[in-house]
Amino acid sequence: MNDTFLKACRGEEVDYTPVWFMRQAGRYLPEYQAVREQVDFLTLCKTPELAAKVTLQPVDILGVDAAILFSDILIPVEAMGMHLEFSEKKGPVLSEPVRTKSAVDRLIAPDTEDSMPFVLDTIKILRKELEKKVPLIGFSGAPFTLATYIIEGGSSKNFLNTKKMMFQGRAVFDYLMKKLTRTVISYLSSQIIAGAQAVQIFDSWAGILAPDDYKEFELPYVKKIVTSLKKQHPETPVIYFANNCAGIIKEVKKSGADVIGIDWRIDIADAIKRLGKKVAVQGNLDPCALFLPQEELEKKVQDMLLKGKSAKGHIFNLGHGILPETPVKNAIAAVEAVHKYSKK
Repeated sequence: MNDTFLKACRGEEVDYTPVWFMRQAGRYLPEYQAVREQVDFLTLCKTPELAAKVTLQPVDILGVDAAILFSDILIPVEAMGMHLEFSEKKGPVLSEPVRTKSAVDRLIAPDTEDSMPFVLDTIKILRKELEKKVPLIGFSGAPFTLATYIIEGGSSKNFLNTKKMMFQGRAVFDYLMKKLTRTVISYLSSQIIAGAQAVQIFDSWAGILAPDDYKEFELPYVKKIVTSLKKQHPETPVIYFANNCAGIIKEVKKSGADVIGIDWRIDIADAIKRLGKKVAVQGNLDPCALFLPQEELEKKVQDMLLKGKSAKGHIFNLGHGILPETPVKNAIAAVEAVHKYSKK
């Protein structure tokens, strides 16, 4: 098996910089579209054979160094008892947003094996299929990011209800965050037991918080998840991706994760300097850079690889998910450029 990605996570010597892309299994691939024509999004997430199939597509098509489980961050939220739907225009919609203590009371702390067996079955299929290929990454949303969807009932522009609960209903907010933290620990631990060789915590909305608020309302819960996973599964690397992290990177560093994923709004050399030598770094090409002419794209890749050399370990990735309109040949060109220019 090509374990370059796992070695980079641990800061070990590698022959070249490994690369994978967030949302690499998805709408930009015609092969994914063909599968999606048969089923709706949630059914795809919950059908292990199909979820495994789309997880494998980018490994074979792009030549990336890691596979990431095809699923959605809101799967455990649905398992907590919320009704989840995906609308083509609005994205995820959670009916009856949770904004009171009694509503938090009603949320259950789900057992992954009982309520989300399809996730574990997908992982088991993938480990067999990937045996001689690349490692598999499992994932979950971070507590604060999951809380925003639960409180807002979906995506939001200003996260007013979330911040109102933080500032006016602190006890209820903490109660919800503790419940989510337990759920995430159990969910990720189950994924590791099923066969995930690394896990990523996606904190898509961490960057909407002021640094002091991030430190108070999210960091303690992330630290708890990382500490707990490290205790239970010391060999499994934990990646923490905090989107829009430039203003909170000093605090993100304290998460305890092995790898810090960074978005494109911060220079990677600056991020490495601020994170220090104890963690590996993952990132951070702007997803729109995949629309550049190939020569310019290659220059960007080279620049990033050069800057990434000063980190304990560097995993090349996008600064956020690959966009549906991305030409597949450009994604392949980026992967090939990373491999070509980072070879020792």
